[in-house]
Amino acid sequence: MIRTYCEIADTARIKGEPVAHPLVLVMGFLATWLAASVAFAALTLIIYGFVAAGQVLDPVVGVAGAAALAIAGLYQFSGLKQACLKRCRNPFSILFANWSAKPGRVFRMGVEQGVWCLGCCWALMLVMFAVGAMNIFWMALISLFALIEKQTAGRVAGQVSGAILLVWAAALLLVSA
Repeated sequence: MIRTYCEIADTARIKGEPVAHPLVLVMGFLATWLAASVAFAALTLIIYGFVAAGQVLDPVVGVAGAAALAIAGLYQFSGLKQACLKRCRNPFSILFANWSAKPGRVFRMGVEQGVWCLGCCWALMLVMFAVGAMNIFWMALISLFALIEKQTAGRVAGQVSGAILLVWAAALLLVSA
């Protein structure tokens, strides 16, 4: 996204047109992810609050984890996931269609691109509820899945990860029963 923005900005600059600094775009993108991070952190605190209060029994935690995995797995096959992934893979259409030299509009483009990218990844982030919220190994593995999915053409990577998540959800349900 940043590289594409810089290429368009360089072309505009060569033509003598004003451009906003690329960091304005990045700040918009990061604002989206910061808001999502706050929401996920709040959800995590709520869930762990129930666990700590003894209101959630171990089998239910397994069911909740299985539900998170199933939601993430099913989302991998959805049309919404594919639409978000298409926009996330190719930010040119958003940047070109909404081009502006005004920092506020550039910030908004960053927010919009961040929303599309968040649309690709939010369900994979649910997996963290099943494996442990601050587990570095799983964070790295999920990031690798997201990177592979974004960098490869087609739906194969998403469908493979979706199938893995659905099988994992079923296995977790069986173990929790």
